[in-house]
Amino acid sequence: MASVCCDEGGLKRVTFKGLDGKRRAVRLGKQSKKYANDVRRHVEEILSAAGARFSMDQQTASWLGDIDDDLHSRLASAGLVNPRETVAVQLLGAFAENYVSSRVDAKDSSRIVYNRARRLLVEYFGAERSLATITEGDACEWRLWLIGKPMADTTVRKMCSVARMIFKSAVKRRLIDANPFDDDEIKTAVTGNAARFRFITAETINDVIEACPNAEWRVIVALSRWGGLRCPSETLSLKWGHVDWERNRLIVPSPKTAHHEGKGERMTPLFPELRVHLEAAFEQAEPGTEFVVNRFRSTATNLRTTFEKIIRKAGHQPWERLFHNLRATRQTELSDRFPEHVVCGWMGNSQPVAKRHYLHTTDEHFTRAVTEDAPTEKAAQKAARPLPELRRVDAHAAPENEETPCFQGVSANEMDDTGLEPVTSTMSR
Repeated sequence: MASVCCDEGGLKRVTFKGLDGKRRAVRLGKQSKKYANDVRRHVEEILSAAGARFSMDQQTASWLGDIDDDLHSRLASAGLVNPRETVAVQLLGAFAENYVSSRVDAKDSSRIVYNRARRLLVEYFGAERSLATITEGDACEWRLWLIGKPMADTTVRKMCSVARMIFKSAVKRRLIDANPFDDDEIKTAVTGNAARFRFITAETINDVIEACPNAEWRVIVALSRWGGLRCPSETLSLKWGHVDWERNRLIVPSPKTAHHEGKGERMTPLFPELRVHLEAAFEQAEPGTEFVVNRFRSTATNLRTTFEKIIRKAGHQPWERLFHNLRATRQTELSDRFPEHVVCGWMGNSQPVAKRHYLHTTDEHFTRAVTEDAPTEKAAQKAARPLPELRRVDAHAAPENEETPCFQGVSANEMDDTGLEPVTSTMSR
């Protein structure tokens, strides 16, 4: 805890015990008591955040950015903050660009997302905007600006997630005191959108496969729909050496989860619906061919545009999230036949992720619910028969036209004061 001390001549100072246990003071000079208490409150917040190793609240962070150099140097001398002269002013454009380029661990697809978030931050705030001047309110307004572009909720959450990572890096480097994107109103968790799910039936996908121009395209579609592979990352990483023809198994390399220990690849069944297309592609492949799909290996290749043309050629309308819905359809389909943990092992995701992004209720579920195990006609008629109206009987009154029931052999009038229980020889009045 910090306290305000008054010296002679109206001089004020804020005293406190540092994290090292030593008493220190921040001399304020001749200031009002209100001003001194305001400094004391911020000093307590700085100490509390440093002790808990959390970011200080946004109000204190903004206060530190607004105070003059003289007070800031006094706080630095007391060991509360870093001196301003040792921290170069960081501008949003340069810092965000350096952050993205430093993420050597990121996949190419992730780097595309990071750069998109960086461009949106610079477009709204400006490249010359100082990181320290961006507040929680500014972050919330940026999120609303994204929604108004318009932008899907999932995309908005992803952009806010990247922005939070960028500013978290600035906090770790002690360039700013708090992360403006840590506000509870800024949601970053990506959730599934059930409205965009489409169950792609076997009849539809067979039509699409027949409309494919070559064996490689038929394999791409079959791997997504019947194998449940992620496209393009897992589909383009698949090699013929990953196909175990004898054991009917498929080793699936997974670049998306390779950074997790033991998640670089998984094994799935070589489903009959998939095997027939893999065999056809294998027969047409040139000797010594390494990858199952060879023509579309460039990251610049746009599979989506061509796939939409194939779907229209097959007489169907393209659905949303073309390849994801094929994978989600397969997981939903398999979950009706096998335990959930088994299917998640084949698909390479966790049960919470499967429930949030992949498993959905289909029309077939409703159809089965009303047709399977249906009751017989006689049982249905019995179940539909109205219940008879029950007469209300007073427990203390005998039914009309009926004699009062009594025990056989003894009438109610013949019963003496001993009741029905016989008197034993050991009992006396």
